[in-house]
Amino acid sequence: MAQAKTLTDVEIEQLLAHIETRKYATRNRAMMLLTHWAGLRIGEVASLRWSDVVKSDGSIKEEIRLLPDMTKGRHARTLFISTKLKAELQAYANSVNMVNNSYPFFASQKSIKDGFSANSLAQTFAALYEGAGLEGATSHSGRRSFLTNLANKGTAIHILKTLAGHRSINTTAAYLYSSPAQMRAAVELA
Repeated sequence: MAQAKTLTDVEIEQLLAHIETRKYATRNRAMMLLTHWAGLRIGEVASLRWSDVVKSDGSIKEEIRLLPDMTKGRHARTLFISTKLKAELQAYANSVNMVNNSYPFFASQKSIKDGFSANSLAQTFAALYEGAGLEGATSHSGRRSFLTNLANKGTAIHILKTLAGHRSINTTAAYLYSSPAQMRAAVELA
């Protein structure tokens, strides 16, 4: 099975421009950016509740705690929310009415109380990537792009491992993509 496509900044902008032309643009943009800017898995995005993301005063938390039942490996971890992601999540939160803080943060068209399943959210992402013309992109592309982009900016692999919630650095290393241009630039350093 081929790895999910790693998106460039230009491709992410292309994706976001496409999302803006669709229904539920603010919600879909926030969901997508949680994968690209915080490295969440699709199931983790689907599992978020209002109480996980929003403080009692209506503002977005700086850190989101993922409990074991929300993660793939059933290991709790803390997400650190960047300033730009916090603004995106706030824009979404301001665009909808929270009915109950135990409800899903991202309501689906079918149910405000049940939200998305990981599978239905993966299908939503697939349609958005396809609509943006990003061949090879999947629901895992955001997570892979997040880790690769941080690695390319010099972030140490042990930090990437922790941010991803991996138990092994080998797992994290498998996510990272090295382009031919990066490899050419690396050998020029010798």
